[in-house]
Amino acid sequence: MRRLSAWLYDAFIIIAIEMMAAGLVVAVLEALVAAGVMNYGHYLDASDYLTNHPFWSIVFTLYLASVWIGFFVFFWTRAGQTIGMRAWKLRVQNDDGSRITVTQAFIRIATSAFGLSNLSVPLDNEKRGFHDVWAKTQVVVLPKV
Repeated sequence: MRRLSAWLYDAFIIIAIEMMAAGLVVAVLEALVAAGVMNYGHYLDASDYLTNHPFWSIVFTLYLASVWIGFFVFFWTRAGQTIGMRAWKLRVQNDDGSRITVTQAFIRIATSAFGLSNLSVPLDNEKRGFHDVWAKTQVVVLPKV
């Protein structure tokens, strides 16, 4: 239940961060249109342009994915905890208690299936998710202080 709660907590935070990241791009596009530097052509607005343009829709999607991935990589490699994990007293670490590497963070993300790999935790004797097995990491519950 702790993992699920931390996952939900982080999901709300990531949604807010993604909204700010997308809003920044829309603001830049609107400023460029207002300055006469660019126009949307046959697209209705910034949203239509960013979701339907053959090139910029891919770039925009990759940008938002990098923001999402960057959130986890940053927090996991710095303190071993996202904001949700901190609230629920969880930490991801190596078996010796050290911080995970950027490579391990990318492996965890690539094999996590958006958090669904946590469903394999009850099946593992060491209470590791599928992504933890692949990344050679573990999630520990921190003691109450």
